[in-house]
Parts: sequence; structure tokens; C-alpha cells
Amino acid sequence: MEWQGWLSLSLTIGALGVLTFTRIGPHLVMMAVLTILSAFGILSGGEALAGFSNSGLITVAAMFIVAAGIHSSGGIDLLVNNVLGQPKTVRSALGRIFAPVIVLSAFLNNTPVVATMIPAIHAWSRKIQIPPSKLMIPLSYTAILGGTLTLIGTSTNLVVNGQYQVLTGEAGFSLFSITAVGIPVALAGLIFIWFLFPKWLPDRSDKQAFGNLREFTLEVTIDPNGPLVGKTVAQAGLRHLERVYLVEVERQGTIITAVPSEEILHSGDRLIFAGDTQAISDLLRINGIIPSSENGNVNPLNQDRAERRLVEAVVSPHCAALGKNIRDAKFHDRYGAVVLAVAKNGERVRGNLGTIRLEAGDTLLLEARPAFVTRQRYNKDFLLINDLDTQTPRHELAWLSWLILITVVAAAGLGLISMLNAALIGAGLMLITGCCSVSQAEKSLDLTVIITIAAAFALGAALQKTGVAAFLAASIIDLSGGVPWLMLILTYVVVSLLTETITNNAAAVLMLPIVLEMTEKASLNNEPFVFAIMMAASASFATPLGYQTNLMVYGPGGYRFSDFLKVGLPMNLFIGSVTLLVLIIGWPLSRM
Repeated sequence: MEWQGWLSLSLTIGALGVLTFTRIGPHLVMMAVLTILSAFGILSGGEALAGFSNSGLITVAAMFIVAAGIHSSGGIDLLVNNVLGQPKTVRSALGRIFAPVIVLSAFLNNTPVVATMIPAIHAWSRKIQIPPSKLMIPLSYTAILGGTLTLIGTSTNLVVNGQYQVLTGEAGFSLFSITAVGIPVALAGLIFIWFLFPKWLPDRSDKQAFGNLREFTLEVTIDPNGPLVGKTVAQAGLRHLERVYLVEVERQGTIITAVPSEEILHSGDRLIFAGDTQAISDLLRINGIIPSSENGNVNPLNQDRAERRLVEAVVSPHCAALGKNIRDAKFHDRYGAVVLAVAKNGERVRGNLGTIRLEAGDTLLLEARPAFVTRQRYNKDFLLINDLDTQTPRHELAWLSWLILITVVAAAGLGLISMLNAALIGAGLMLITGCCSVSQAEKSLDLTVIITIAAAFALGAALQKTGVAAFLAASIIDLSGGVPWLMLILTYVVVSLLTETITNNAAAVLMLPIVLEMTEKASLNNEPFVFAIMMAASASFATPLGYQTNLMVYGPGGYRFSDFLKVGLPMNLFIGSVTLLVLIIGWPLSRM
């Protein structure tokens, strides 16, 4: 290799080291690498920026908006409410979770699916008296498995397909190309979870982080056009809500206290509830309940809600305040938010909040101004798991949002239009029909993920252009002795290890050019090797930091780091074994 190759290899190793051992954001690291490659002339300007116009990346961005449309219209609630039911055991509860999460994750990005399901599963777990700690990790793992079923199930699959098209000049894979691998792997994974996790996962039913912090009060109104008008309090399902209770009803200036179950709800009734943060979030998603307007009698609560909001958030591994205590981090000045409580490993931390040192995975209850939520959509210092001021779902558009999703998926699956066009049309229809507002679409676009993916393409292109990919491919061939199945195993293991230490998208983008060079030199069929990259980049179970949905359920489930190791390591080994077995049996590794 010439100096360009050695510099590209050094940048690769350096980027991996920085991502593994520092808290610098992956988008910053990858953009720095892109800058160096362009400045030294290793890549032309067009080559360095080609990732930003890659069809796979644009498809990912469009699917974020499609997912936002399903979420904003209450489409996920529609599915959840009709499927979850009243199971009596942990295993039957898991069986109820599997179906909706698998279906949703197969066609939507995992992050919004899990973000929406967390409060639903939390409220449901209290209702059926099963600890959330028995359900939250299975929720994340099921979403990960569902993402492997189609090419649009996870951003990694789309990114790999887009890079594959660029590197090979071929048409790429169809929507359901990976389904033949994903279905047996997902079924095996679900059986593994169903049999073993009820025993392995801890029971922390009495350790909800903020359950006894204090009660929060919320005022809502009966929607004049909603389905609750004319129903009694009991018929509307508002009498026996878990951890939230109806305090009083205000009707045309009259206050009704000690509200009886037989009280009939009228159009425009203002209902006063009290409860914890999670219960209030669930209440706002009930069809027929809308936030109270500030017309008429305005109480202090409404005035407070206009200026501030309660937010439950998880500290991400990229938080600038990580490792500092709340006082030294100047939390209020830095983020414009006040910490009301902190939970570590699912337990509320008592004592002086200012001296608590923040760590990745800590759950915070914050009182913040509305701008805080907007900023965190882009800064990613925190993962928002419960925002009490999210817009009320447009329930009347729920079926329409599902019709849009099904139509575009069917069109792409039948080959009528490309996945790129299907995603763009789906995103456009979500906006035109009002299933998703423009502001919600903008918030749904995870810019750090998009920038990371686009910039990582530059490093992948440099590895191929400078001969580094060919050099590493030859090394893998020599290490495996030229045995095809051993090369497949090495590919999966390397991608899996990289995924646990850096981002899954970056791991896949870096490995694809190397694997394509390897299969070309050894005259192997590249399809099973590309599928191995896709599967290994998704199958991240061992730590809460390896995959974003794992981190999202860390606080709500009341977990410790060791809980993930206990169930995640066996899950990693099991899913890896099943995936490799399916690929070796189902695909010819050598070219015919």
C-alpha cells in the first residue's frame, strides 16, 4: 500500500479507538475523518460527500417521517389497544408484546416504536400487575429482531444496501430479500426470550424510579367530537386507572367533587386528575381526551404548563455532563432544565441532588422549558422517554396512516416502485394528509444518525480506493485458510464486536467494502456475507449502550448493567449461532 492506504488505515483505527474509549459523538468523529480524507486529496470533494446523496440514507430519512406519521396519528396505540389484552402470566404477556412490536419494527425504525411502546407497556404492566422489569428488555430485543425482517426494518439494512449498490454497481436487494434469514432468526429469538427470560430477568416491581416522588396534577377536557361524550366515568375507563385518579369535574362553572362512577360526561367537561408522571402521559393518549384550552377559568396549572414541562429522560453516553455532579455541571445553565429527581439502576437516588454524579443510563425527572425538548432532538445528550407535552395523537387519522404505510410497503415489495420512491411518497402523504405535522417531521429526523452514516461512507470509500479493503480481505482469507464457512463466521464476529463498541451503522459501512473484496478474491457468493453484516450489526444485546433501544428501556425497567450482561450475552451467542446456521444451510457460499 502507498501512503494514502496507510493514512486511511490509521484513520480507521483511530476512529474506532476514539469511538470506543471517549464520549465524543460519532457524527463528530466521522466528519473529522471525512475532512482529513478530503483535505489530503485521498478523496475528491464529490467522493467525500457522496454519502449525503446515497439512496439508502435518503430512504432512512424518509422512513423516519413515515414512522412519525404512524406515531402522531395514534396508529401504534390503535394496534396496542387491540392486541395487549389482560394476560395473567409473564409468558402470556410476552406473547402479547411480540406480535405488535415485530410487525411495527419490520416496517418502521425501531427507536420511535420503542419510544411509543415504553409508556404503553409501563401502564399495562401496572394494570396486569407484572413488573416492568420482566417486560422492558424483551420489548427492546423484540424490536431489534423485528428490524431484521425487511430491508426497511432498520436503518443499517438500508445503509448497507445503498453502499452495496454504489460499490458493486448492481441493483441491490429487494424489500424482502433478507426476510428468509430474518424470519427463522426472529422466531428462534422470540422462543429463547419466551422460555428463559421470565426466570432470568429480575423482579423489581416495588422500585419504580419516581413512583413516590410527588403527585402531579393535570387538567384535561372531554373532546366535544370524541367518543367519551355521553358515557359514564366508569364506561369511559376513567374510574380505575392505575396510579392516577379523577379529583373533580368542572362543568359550566360548577365543580363536581368526589365524582361518582355513574356521572355522565358532557361535551367540554374539564377533568382534574392527579397521579405520577407515567400515568399522566398515558392519560393524554386516551381517545376523546384533549388538553384543556386556557379560555375561561385559567388556573395556575395551565399557566405553569405554558412555561415549563415535565420530562423524563435517560442520560446518553454522549452527554456533555457525563462524569460530573449536577452542581459542577451547571445543569440549569447548560440545559435550561431543573433536575427534580435522579434514578440509578431503577432506584430513586435520595439526598442532595447537587452532589449526584451523572452516568450513562441514569434516568432524570426534569422540569424544563419547551425549547429543551427541541434541542435534545438534535444534541442527543439525553434520550427522551416521557415528554408530557407531546401533541395529542390525531386518532381519527390512525387508520389512514396505516393505509399509507401498507400501500407504500406493498408497492415496494411488489417491485412497482423503488424503496427510495416508496419512502419519499409515504413521507409526503403523511404530511399532506395531516397524519404528521411539519414540526413533528422535522423532530423525527435524527440528524446525528444521518450525519454519522453519510460521513462513514467516505471512510468506506477510502478503504476501497486506497487498497486497504483488499489488504484486509486478503488477511481474513489467509486467517481462515480459505474456508468459506470460516470466513462467514469471522465476518459476523468482527461486525458483532464492532457494533458493541461503536455505532452499528458505522460498523456495517466500514466492513462492507472489506467483505466485498474478500468474496471477490475468494470467488464466493457475496449475498450471504452481506446478510451476515446486516444481521450482526442489528444483533446487539449484551449491553445497554450497544443499541439505542436498550438504553431507552434501561431506566423504565429499573435495570442494572449486569441485567443486560446476564441475558444479553447468551442472546448474542444464540442469535449469532442461528444466523450463521441459516446462512450456511440456506445459501451457497461459493459461486456456482
